[in-house]
Amino acid sequence: MKIFKRVALLFFIFYIFFCQSCLTFRLTHQETKNYFQNKQQHYIDSTILIDKYSIHYIETGNKNKPTIFFIHGSPGSWEAFKEYLIDSNLLLNFRMISIDRPGFGYSNFGHAQNLFKQSEILSKFILKMENDSSVFLVGHSIAGAVAVSLACDTPNKIKEIVILAGAVDPKAEEPEKWRPILKTPPFRYLIPRVLSTANDELWWLKKDLIQLQKDLPKLKTKVLIIHGSNDQLVPYKNVFYLQNQLKNAADIQLITIEKANHFIPWSHYQIIKNELLKLN
Repeated sequence: MKIFKRVALLFFIFYIFFCQSCLTFRLTHQETKNYFQNKQQHYIDSTILIDKYSIHYIETGNKNKPTIFFIHGSPGSWEAFKEYLIDSNLLLNFRMISIDRPGFGYSNFGHAQNLFKQSEILSKFILKMENDSSVFLVGHSIAGAVAVSLACDTPNKIKEIVILAGAVDPKAEEPEKWRPILKTPPFRYLIPRVLSTANDELWWLKKDLIQLQKDLPKLKTKVLIIHGSNDQLVPYKNVFYLQNQLKNAADIQLITIEKANHFIPWSHYQIIKNELLKLN
């Protein structure tokens, strides 16, 4: 019995360690190096300090070209857009930077921030990284809301935002009742740290989107919405919400991908790539 208890305790300790340290939804720096070397693509793997926050990013392309900033969903990391970063056509036209959002990847991993703090941090990051050329934002899922908030915060810097299956409509968000349970000890330590971070920001999301609504008239950039008609995670009605709320946007274009689900950045790569090539 004593041996069984010791084995059970060791297993529990190992499980907690695995949850908090091993499952991260990010590539190691060596795996990143191997990926780009195999593709024979030059890249920059770097981190800069914004206030007290470390923001990690991967950059490819010509540093003097217009910049596309890719912002991943929840959970995730810069890796979500790795195929775009090596695309020969995109590389001819853009500098591309894929960001680890605050709390994910190597950007203060495990420390979630609400929508507005993320926007504040990333707007400073974008200003620090700008190269006196056009700036475009691409945000998937919750990062669609981040991109919208960024465009509201920096109206003179962002030329166009591309919202991929964006979660922006507060009425479409129904916070699951189990989320606050997972936010509290000891339960938050019984799931992988990356998932508890995602749980935190998704629990805050509805309230954040309600607050964001009052800022939407500030958005005056061009907007491209790409959404799957069969998205079960972020319902299609988010599209109607954006069309109704972004009254002062310079232009709003919509591409509906019939029968597509939430994972269009990967399942419909070619469609999205072709639209990115039209950015100017």
